[in-house]
Amino acid sequence: MSRSAGIALVAVAAALWGLDAWIRAPLAQTTAVATIVFGEHLVLVVLTLPFLAGATAAVLRLGWRHVLAALVIGAGSSAVATILFTQAFVDGHDFVTPVVLQKVQPVIAVVAATMVLGERPHARFAAFFVPALVGAWLIGVPHPFHPSVHGLRPTLYALGAAALWALGTVLGRYLARDLRFEHVATLRFAFGLPASAVALLVLGTPAFASGHDTLWIALLAFVTGFLALGLYYYGLRSIPAVAATLAELAFPVSAILVGYFKFGQALSGWQWTGVALTSLVVVLLPAKPVERTALVPATAAV
Repeated sequence: MSRSAGIALVAVAAALWGLDAWIRAPLAQTTAVATIVFGEHLVLVVLTLPFLAGATAAVLRLGWRHVLAALVIGAGSSAVATILFTQAFVDGHDFVTPVVLQKVQPVIAVVAATMVLGERPHARFAAFFVPALVGAWLIGVPHPFHPSVHGLRPTLYALGAAALWALGTVLGRYLARDLRFEHVATLRFAFGLPASAVALLVLGTPAFASGHDTLWIALLAFVTGFLALGLYYYGLRSIPAVAATLAELAFPVSAILVGYFKFGQALSGWQWTGVALTSLVVVLLPAKPVERTALVPATAAV
């Protein structure tokens, strides 16, 4: 697969993640956050059960570093990060604050990719990275020169989710170099299920939702988990983590549009400018192959 195709697949997956709030935000009003996340992982483990034995054997053959990476992705990036992000919607007073704070994710991912994978972005990478960050900032902040974030707890939850998801991008690329894409996704769900079960016990929430909400949880798991992450890891095999984190900015674009069309979130002129700028960067990434314009390969640090 070409890197352009890989970037396009990651961007499509990220756009599907942005649709997540369409279902998750209303669900969080009637079902405990940990219950939603546990239900998602239960569905995802059932869907990927045929791959579990092969994925487990493959990662064990690769050694403890790969096992640890899978554990961090599953328990941290999949279970804990999803709980934190969902809780940010519950405790916050607006739709935008959690999305705003996700803007630190590309910065964390680029730093982590340098440290863990040895990736060294070419100087021309800034031509994508800087406009992408500016666009993402404008999307999330209605008044970009007078920013405000509502509430300490939703702020910390959203920042924690951003850090864990950034690590998930980098460690996902680390695993995707040596594992089949369906094995990476399977391990993510398999490690995420016990972590989400522990969260149920710690938070004292029920394991299962009502029949109505369970159907929506299953749909959420299939679209933003099984389908989106399948596309994501398939594309991630052929692109650097620093390119993937820019393609993932399709997420705030689709998320903010969900806020506008579904939840009636008013958008300022600056936010529409951010949507246009970020969308332009995501569209141009596949058009400008990463191997020629965005990255100077370096020896992996792990």
